[in-house]
Amino acid sequence: MQVTSPVREPLVTGGKTIHDVTEDVCSRVEQAPTKTWMLAITASIALLLVGAYAVWRTLWDGIGMWGLNKTVGWAWDITNFVWWVGIGHAGTLISAVLLLFRQKWRTSINRAAEAMTIFAVICAAMFPLVHMGRVWIGFIWALPLPNTFGSLWVNFNSPLLWDVFAISTYFSVSLVFWYIGLIPDFGTIRDRAKNPISKAVYGALSMGWSGSAKAWMHYEAVSLILAGLATPLVLSVHTIVSFDFATSVIPGWHTTIFPPYFVAGAIFSGFAMVLTLMLVTRKVYKLEDYITLTHIEYMNYVIITTGSIVGCAYITEFFVAWYSGVEAEQYAFINRMTGPYWWAYWSMMACNVLSPQAFWFKRVRRSLVLTFILSIIVNIGMWFERFVIIVTSLHRDFLPSSWAMFYPTMYDVGFYLFTFGLFFTLFFAFAKFFPVINMAEVKSVLKSSSGEIADKK
Repeated sequence: MQVTSPVREPLVTGGKTIHDVTEDVCSRVEQAPTKTWMLAITASIALLLVGAYAVWRTLWDGIGMWGLNKTVGWAWDITNFVWWVGIGHAGTLISAVLLLFRQKWRTSINRAAEAMTIFAVICAAMFPLVHMGRVWIGFIWALPLPNTFGSLWVNFNSPLLWDVFAISTYFSVSLVFWYIGLIPDFGTIRDRAKNPISKAVYGALSMGWSGSAKAWMHYEAVSLILAGLATPLVLSVHTIVSFDFATSVIPGWHTTIFPPYFVAGAIFSGFAMVLTLMLVTRKVYKLEDYITLTHIEYMNYVIITTGSIVGCAYITEFFVAWYSGVEAEQYAFINRMTGPYWWAYWSMMACNVLSPQAFWFKRVRRSLVLTFILSIIVNIGMWFERFVIIVTSLHRDFLPSSWAMFYPTMYDVGFYLFTFGLFFTLFFAFAKFFPVINMAEVKSVLKSSSGEIADKK
C-alpha cells in the first residue's frame, strides 16, 4: 500500500518574492493615509476624548464617582485591569514561545500581536494608577523608592505589589522584544525613504542598522535571549495577577486553581483579540497573501484548546467548593449561578465554554466572518468571567449584614471606553507608521513555506 504524505498549505500565497514582501509592507507606511484609516482613527480619538471626561471627573472628584461601596471595593476597575492584562498575553506567547519552538506560522502575526501587548498593558496600568487617587505620585506609592512622606514604604507581603513588579517586567521585556524586531524593517524603510524627514526619523529608529552578516548574527542571538527571558513571563504574569484573589480568604477566591486557570484564560482572550485585529488589518491593508486562512485556523486551534481548559476550570471550581465542605465557599458558587448576577455567569458560560466549540468544525475555523464574530464573543465572555469572579465573590461574603449590590455609574463605563479609545488610537497609529508585518521574518520562511513553486507549476 502506498501512502502519500499530505503537503502543508503554504503560509505565504500568491507566489510572492522577497521584493514583493518589501513592496507590499513598505507601501502601507509610505503611502498617504487612506480615508478608511482616517475614519477609524477619528472614531477612536473621539472615543478617547469622551472617556477622558470620565477620567478627569474621577481624578477631580475621587473614585467615589464610581459605583463602588463599602462591600464591593473592587468592581469594574479591577475587572478591566485583569481583562486588559489578559488581552496582552498572546503577544508574548506568539513572539517568544512560538519562536523557541520554531513555529513558522507566527511570522506574519507576531508584529501586530507584540504591539497589541504593549498597548493593552498601558491600558491595564491606567486602572490601578487612577484607583490610587493621585496618579502623579502613584510611582512613589507603588515602588520601593525613597519619598518625602516619612517612613512610607510598600508592603512586600501584598500581591498588589507583586503585580507592580510582574507587569512592569512584562512590559519592559515585551517593549524591548518588539523594538528589536522592528530594527531591520526600520532600516529597509529608511533606505527607501525619499522624504528627508522620514529618512531622518526611520534612520534614528533603525539605530544604524547595516544588514551585514554580523548584524544579523547579533540580531538573532538577542532575539533568542529575549525569547528565553520572555517565555517564563507567559506563565508568571497572569499567575501573579491571580494571586490578588487566591491569597485572600474571600469565598470564591481562596483557591489554588487560579494560577493555571488565569493563564489559560489570558491566552484564550489574547488570541481572540489578535484574531479580531488581524482580520480587520488583513482586509483593510490587503494582506490576504500573508495572513492566510492557515494562520487563522492555527489560532483557532489555540482558542479551542485554551477554551476547553477554561471550561474544565469552571467545573473544577465547583468540585473544589463542594469537596471543601465550607458552606460559605459552596454558597459563593451557588450564588454565581442563581443569585442576582446569574445573567453574568450564564453569559460567561455561553461565550467561553459553548461558543469556542464551534471551531471543532473546519468550515467554521476557516470562515472569516464566523471567526471574527466568535473572537468578539470570546472577549465579551472573558470580561464577564472577571466580573463574575470579582463582584459575585465580594457582594455576598461571610456576613449577610454586609451584603450589597454593585451598580456601575457612567464614570465606570466612561473610563472603560477611554481605554478602548487609547488602545485603538495607538494600534491605528502603529498600523500606519510602522510595518505591520515582520518583513525580515516573513522573508526568512518564504522559500520553504510559500506558494511560489506551486503557482509556477
